[in-house]
Amino acid sequence: MARWLRPLVGALLLLEVAAALSFLHHRYEEMVQALFRVQSQCPYVTRIYSIGRSVEGRHLYVLEFSDYPGIHESLEPEFKYVGNMHGNEVLGRELLLQLSEFLCEEYRRGNERITRLIHDTRIHIMPSMNPDGYEVAAKQGPDSNGYLTGRNNANGVDLNRNFPDLNTFMYYSGEISGPNHHIPLPDNWKSQVEPETLAVIQWISSYNFVLSANLHGGAVVANYPYDKSQDQRFRSHRRTVNTPTPDDKLFQKLAKTYSYAHGWMHRGWNCGDYFADGITNGASWYSLSKGMQDFNYLYTNCFEITLELSCNKFPPEEDLERQWMANREALVAFIEEVHQGIKGMVSDENNNAIAGAVISVQGISHDITSGDMGDYFRLLLPGTYTVTVSAEGYQPQTVTTTVGPAAPSLVHFQLKHDVVRKPPERKASGTRTNNKALQKKVVPRATRRGTQR
Repeated sequence: MARWLRPLVGALLLLEVAAALSFLHHRYEEMVQALFRVQSQCPYVTRIYSIGRSVEGRHLYVLEFSDYPGIHESLEPEFKYVGNMHGNEVLGRELLLQLSEFLCEEYRRGNERITRLIHDTRIHIMPSMNPDGYEVAAKQGPDSNGYLTGRNNANGVDLNRNFPDLNTFMYYSGEISGPNHHIPLPDNWKSQVEPETLAVIQWISSYNFVLSANLHGGAVVANYPYDKSQDQRFRSHRRTVNTPTPDDKLFQKLAKTYSYAHGWMHRGWNCGDYFADGITNGASWYSLSKGMQDFNYLYTNCFEITLELSCNKFPPEEDLERQWMANREALVAFIEEVHQGIKGMVSDENNNAIAGAVISVQGISHDITSGDMGDYFRLLLPGTYTVTVSAEGYQPQTVTTTVGPAAPSLVHFQLKHDVVRKPPERKASGTRTNNKALQKKVVPRATRRGTQR
């Protein structure tokens, strides 16, 4: 390269970095350009894909980081961030664009922490779940934006009140609480949800996500499930009741990981509200029905929390850099939380993967299942646990394992096929019998009662 060209090239590179790290509000076209710029700068560890379109036809883009983009590697957990679910809550959208650029740039620099994170985790980042609502809010701008302007999608629907209500099924399916994991969807669910919600449900059904957060605004707190109270009498925001999941202690730890890595969330006093440690159970704050974080927990293997990140839903551009510096470490630290608990492979005697095997932890009434490749990921706090894996057609297997505070414990299961034993044949008594009672097939007890498991 000619000597006189080098200063020019260097200046252009500095301008490129400066442009990439500018703290600006991005309209839809600008957001798409920012995503594709990151992908072009880190082509070997990124991939862009769309999970569907909004009501007005805008793509719901996701940027993936992985050492093998587009491929699920066995024993490598899947993580996701979702921003801008409410169109006028825009800080999460900008933070996820900044995070994408940060991950790419630090990977190129050889940052060991970021390199290890990308190599060991498949990270999915969706900056905007509601691009139509954002455009409505952005037209008003930060100075005159109303509290609800652009919150809903183009059909006027609040997307965080639009998921199938699995909580009600769990709470009121019988005289006692029903199952709280992998609850089936109602038959007509597709006709009851918006295009953006449908796209997300199909997305999280296609990937075995382990941990997730969705980014909101209007408060500063890390919110964890359940969002919906079990007591239907408490419907207003003023009447609240704590409604913990079976994984309540784990969720509190996940929420604290973010709040204490954040610049000021953990202090508790923010936006005129006080939350101890900067965290709250959702229903303890106010009961919310048909929300996304409860749906993730009740329908999939994914543990999701909701991050409320700013008092101002549409902060001015001059505040974006301060907000990024307050959230940068927390965003990275929360991704790292996906690497805890236990993980392993579930296979048969011939080392064939068993998908859909149920992993149960004694004392925690919430199960997860193995993925298509037979790998599973069960987030757990440090401690000793009794774990049972079962699958249809196989004998269950139970082990006791200890989880440490650092990396997840590797626990594999190899299930044996369940041998069906034939009932002993009756010896002939010298005469042939036509006794119909002896010819009846044995009917399972549950079927005889007319009930199902």
